[in-house]
Amino acid sequence: MRCFVLALAVFLPARAADHNRLLPRPQKIHYGAGRLELAGLSIRFTSAPNAEDRFAAGELASALSACAGTKIPLAEGAAKKSIVLNRTGSAAALPGLDERTGPDSRESYTIKVTPEGAEIRAHSSAGLFYGVQTMHQLTEGSGARASLPEVEIQDWPSVAYRGFMMETSHGPLPTEAEIKRQIDFLSHFKTNQYYFYSELSIELKGYPLINPGDARYAQEAVRRIIGYAHARHVDVVPCLELYGHLHDLFRIERHADLAPVPHGGEFNPRHPGVAPLLQDWIKQMAELFPSPLFHIGLDETWELVRVASQMAGGVDPGKLYIEHFLNVSNLVRQNGKRVMLWADILTRYPHLIPDLPKGTIAVPWAYSPQKDFTRWVGPFAKAHVPMVVASGITCYNEVVPDFYRSFSNIEGLLASGRENGALGLMNTGWADDAQVIYRMSLPAMAFGSVAPWQSVPVDREHFFSDYARALYPPAVAAEVAPALEALAKSQQSFTRALGGQTMHRFWDDPLEPARLKRLRAHQEELHLGRLQAEEAAEHLYLALALKGDPATLSSLLLGARMLEWPRRTTVFWPT
Repeated sequence: MRCFVLALAVFLPARAADHNRLLPRPQKIHYGAGRLELAGLSIRFTSAPNAEDRFAAGELASALSACAGTKIPLAEGAAKKSIVLNRTGSAAALPGLDERTGPDSRESYTIKVTPEGAEIRAHSSAGLFYGVQTMHQLTEGSGARASLPEVEIQDWPSVAYRGFMMETSHGPLPTEAEIKRQIDFLSHFKTNQYYFYSELSIELKGYPLINPGDARYAQEAVRRIIGYAHARHVDVVPCLELYGHLHDLFRIERHADLAPVPHGGEFNPRHPGVAPLLQDWIKQMAELFPSPLFHIGLDETWELVRVASQMAGGVDPGKLYIEHFLNVSNLVRQNGKRVMLWADILTRYPHLIPDLPKGTIAVPWAYSPQKDFTRWVGPFAKAHVPMVVASGITCYNEVVPDFYRSFSNIEGLLASGRENGALGLMNTGWADDAQVIYRMSLPAMAFGSVAPWQSVPVDREHFFSDYARALYPPAVAAEVAPALEALAKSQQSFTRALGGQTMHRFWDDPLEPARLKRLRAHQEELHLGRLQAEEAAEHLYLALALKGDPATLSSLLLGARMLEWPRRTTVFWPT
């Protein structure tokens, strides 16, 4: 199904300029002249609420109470002035296999605010939850002057599946609490999927030698994460590696011969010990994750050609790959799940695409801006294979995330995906560089949530200010927005001056002749990058002094300080 609704432009009359800019932008919004004061309001339901409804109401009560400086209670029965939560249907709390978009879809909602009261109406608890997130952003003023503007909103997602993938296999693993923090953050911007990427970092019962102790997530911890996400209408999808990227398995002597070379990185698909292990592994993960989707990985099989040539008489690499895929796919489908897989090998061997079983979801990925993404998405659109496109946040190998590059990649790939009927977007978070501090990437995570909900491109010029206003009190937001802008510019200045991979440049020899030559040629850009980093640091110090959230700001300040590093090598630059 094509999820391309740019014709449904956001209706923003001139009066909207006087109100908060919302992230993501609603499909239709019209402001009136009146206001609804928060003081004296209560929150109530029109019918018996379920657990998800009560959670959304609690979120709204907490947010509005913080703005008003007084308790906004949950009330039973009629009230003089209230915000009514009206769920009109019993649709599922989480996205299903045939998710749709549009004004009558499961996740759609409407908001109506008048001086007499307000209503959030939706078909499902998910729609109510998303309406709550928007109403929170609508709130203006604080204390006794806090209010909601008179407004009518009709909103729905332009893309059905809006996911974020977090790698949990390289470097220090995010704690259970950190993953929950990410899910909570993403849900406020209307993400509905969290892909839990694992290269054997999830406990596999019966295999105690594989990443024991703190090197893995206990299955019980994963269940707690899934429950936490459910309340926020986020489906946690297993995103495993069932072909390559498995050195954690093959480094164990007992399992080393399952790879084509001892202690290699990929399965030997024709080894008799592979099938029973996969059968057990897939069964455990299918039982652990309630999601109807199951991502099997199968990307970057670097040893594929060599392994195929070593087989008796030689085997076509594509044939070996599709043989393993069909075996894994059958096991997943036997456990009642729909298969997803990375699409890079299929792009390399496009003649394999017609062999995909019906319903398989391909995930073409590209992590840098491109003029044209047809090479990645075109073959699957042509073959009518459903797909979810995967963008990437440029943060690995960098001191701080390259926000501008990430934004361009997300929007460009998403636009191509829309044109080719993609079901959704998966924004990926990789931590291959062990020095990545992932909280720095929160703005890019939010951008990857906002872009697929909206039907119009994200307003890049105002994104940092809109993002900051959605998260922080006004005085803090006024410092955070220019800090993010300066940080993004500083990272790009150093990227141009140093040739990319700014984190790796920490370890270069400052006296190496080629490096000295490059530094000499880019002194002005290095100087500018330092000034921009200092500007970002100054704003962040002020934001923290104003009681800005250290959990989201301290890492950005560290990044700004790290970008000042060239001053330590200035003495070596030729004059």
